[in-house]
Formats: sequence, C-alpha cells, structure tokens
Amino acid sequence: MKGGALAEYVLQHLDRQSARTLSRQLYRIFSQLILDGVLQAGEKLPASRTLAQECGLSRNTVVQAYEQLLAEGYVESYTGSGTFVSAAVQVQQQVETVDTLTLSTAVPHWELSTRGIEMVSRAQASPQQWQPFVAGVPDVSLFPNQIWLRLLRRHWKTAKPELLTYAHGAGYLPLREALIEHLRLARGVRGSAEHVLLISGLHQALSLTAHLLAEPGMTVWMENPGYWGASTVLKMAGLKVVPIAVDEEGLAPTAEQMREPPRLIFVTPSHQYPLGHVMSLARRRLLLEYAYQHGSWIIEDDYDSEFRFEGQPIASLQGLDQYHRVIYMGTFSKTLFPGMRLGYMVLPQTLTRYFATGVSELYRDGRLLEQAVLCDFITEGHYAAHVRRVRLHYARRQSVLREVIAETLGENWPLSNHEAGLHLVVHLPVGTDDVRISQAAQAIGLMVRPLSKYYLDKNAKPGLLLGYANVDEALIKPYFRRLVSIIQSAIASD
Repeated sequence: MKGGALAEYVLQHLDRQSARTLSRQLYRIFSQLILDGVLQAGEKLPASRTLAQECGLSRNTVVQAYEQLLAEGYVESYTGSGTFVSAAVQVQQQVETVDTLTLSTAVPHWELSTRGIEMVSRAQASPQQWQPFVAGVPDVSLFPNQIWLRLLRRHWKTAKPELLTYAHGAGYLPLREALIEHLRLARGVRGSAEHVLLISGLHQALSLTAHLLAEPGMTVWMENPGYWGASTVLKMAGLKVVPIAVDEEGLAPTAEQMREPPRLIFVTPSHQYPLGHVMSLARRRLLLEYAYQHGSWIIEDDYDSEFRFEGQPIASLQGLDQYHRVIYMGTFSKTLFPGMRLGYMVLPQTLTRYFATGVSELYRDGRLLEQAVLCDFITEGHYAAHVRRVRLHYARRQSVLREVIAETLGENWPLSNHEAGLHLVVHLPVGTDDVRISQAAQAIGLMVRPLSKYYLDKNAKPGLLLGYANVDEALIKPYFRRLVSIIQSAIASD
C-alpha cells in the first residue's frame, strides 16, 4: 500500500469522535496492517510530516504512533533513511477453526501435552453452577452475610501486615487450633493444630499430595464410580488411575487388584461419592491394615459429612488409623460457600513439615485475613449454628424431592444417597441414555448430571444426580415434573 492509498485508508478508519486518542488509533491501524501482511517487511512508512499533512493530523500525533510501533518491534528506524516495517513480525500464521464440542480430534498436538488433550477433551466441570438440581452446591443465599461482614470489618480495622501478605507454611494458627477441635468433636479426627494444613480445596490438596508422595507412573486406586475431579487431578500429576468397584460396604478391590498395591488410595468412606454408601467397619480395618503392610497412603475425602439426616454422624476413617497412613481432607465449600476456596488437610506427623513447605513453594497461598475471619466465625459459635440451620433446610428439600419421585416414577423407584449429602441418585433402567437426558434437561434450565460419567471404565450404569440443596422447597416438585417427562420419554425410546 503506497502513498495516497495509505493516507486514504487511514482517513477511513480514524474516528475523531472516539474517546481513544488519534495517536493510539493510528498505531492500531498500522500494527494491524503489518500483522495482516498488507504492509510487508522492509516497506518504508510515509514520513511523519507527510502523513500528518495528508491526513489532517498534527505531526506529534504521527510521531507518537510511530514511536509506539518502534517500541513494540513493528518497525525499525534508521536516522536519515526513515521508518521501515520490521521483518521480525512477518510470521506465517496458520488459522484453524476448533470446534470445542469435538476438541479431542481438533486440538493441535503441538500445542497441548497428551495429558492436556485428554483433560480438555473429557472435561466435566460445568459453566452452570446455580441452576436447579446442580449437584454438590449449597444454598449460598442462606449464608449469614451480616455476621461475616461484621467479623470481616473487625479485622480490617486493625489489619496487620502479616495477614495481608503471602501465606507461608500451614496457615493461620488460631484457625487450625479451632478447626482441629471441631473435627475432634464432630468427626472423631485425631491430631493437633500442627497436623492441620490449610489449602484452597480438594483439588489443590490432591495435587500437592501427588507431587510430594508419588512419582509419575505410580498407581492410585479410585472408587468406581467416583468423583471425576479427583481422578482428573491425579491423572494430570502423571499417576496411573486404577478404578476399584464399590459395593454397599465401600471400596471392594478384587484379589487380583490387591496383589498390585497402589501408592495412593482415594476413598470417601463416610459418604461414598456419588452413591452414598458408608464404608463398613470391617472394610475400614482391612483397608488400614493393607495400606500399612504395603506402604500405601490413604486419602480420605470427607466432603459433606456435616449433612447427615438419619442417625448419628459417621466417624472418620482417620480416627481409626493407628498406623498413620491416612491423609484426611475436608472443605468449607459445602458448609459455607464454594467461592470461599478454603479447605484443610489433617496429616500424619511424618508429613506435616514437608506439606507445609510444599504448599508454600508450589502455590504461594494467601487469604490469611479470611482465615482469621473464619476462625472467629467458628470460635464464636456461628459456624455450628449455620450448619444446624441449613441441615434442616436440606433435609426438608430432600424429603420433598423423594415425595415427587415417588409420585411420578413410583414408590419403589431405585434411589441412593438419601441418608445424607446434597444430592440424590436416581437410577435408570439398563440401556437408558442418561447423557441425552442430561442434555435435554439442561436445554430447559435444569442441571442434572449423568451417573455414567462418574465411572472410569466401560461398566457404567445409567442414572441421574439431582442436587436439591440450592432449589427452593416450593419449586422442587414443579421442576422435577418437567424433568420426569424427559426421563420417561428417554426410557420409552431406549
């Protein structure tokens, strides 16, 4: 593009009414022409005085644009010769349209690792986290905002510098002291504050554990079905995930599987996710003995133990561990709100120092001020009161959901996970396409997850996870009646 043609192009694309300065607009026009290859490498730009006259601009405006192009490497300037397009920016561009729905075949292999391709092509995290029946999400509208705000203001008034900088080590000591006391009384967890490590949630805790305790290629046992997020994190750490079936007593490895001990064993013994089974005492003792004999580490995910609606709370596996092979993990995402991103680990004494160092080196956490607020929230009794209050809400909502299921699908329709938690599993006849049901439900604004996606092998069973915690009690029945027509239609066609 030469002389007058270039000036005419500039005049067509300048917006003198724009809030953006004319020099900035001129810079953007030239940089885009260079990136598009319209202005070729080595091509000389018009002299600043000439371009200013032809476009009706001040010379300073053109000079400022040229200086920005020079600073960012778009052009090169030679005293006495002029300004030229740099050869460095003339890069061959390959444009590919990637369909995110078929990412497993469209992702360019030179861009992502093999593990990366597998992760993004099988991703299950939903962008919708507040639709009716989304599983695992509490009713955040029940959170006592005013109490939290009062405690937060208290700390901000006298905020110490050490609470506003990076966290180092295991986290805010008073919160760890309050937390271990709560866990001792509520969950039968053994230990002291020095065994507690504050982290941002289960995913970070698993990543830290995998990096510190396992080499790439080592084996981890995962419950099948189980939490897909846990298996994703462990796979991305380079571990070999082995699916282990669960029955009504919990994790049920075969004799053949037990002949090949894993490095890590991931379990949800107090409330199996997603089916809701409680691991029996016999199975717990067997698992602890097996881990001790073979040097395996047990990861206990106690993700929603506070919400049990029938009988007494189930004691933690960690409380039975006389061999110190259990790493206990929990979170405030279910009891308070997911956006808090705060959880905890209770570690064997032999690991505490290494994990405290690891979390500082790998993640550079902070949120110490929020930890101080949460400490007050617990020690002043607000946490226990909040959990008691929302437990009653969730129990009523689950009861309403079970009622409408019986009314529409029949009283004997197979369900699981009804004693506790934030969701129910509605089982479906063999051969039913639960993924198609989930997609159809989402199209009408209902977020139900297909049970088959929680399996790690080809023995998947169909079903639907229905979260009830975040659905208003009055809306559960009308919402489910909309869903049941989709279920019945799918069963009939399959």
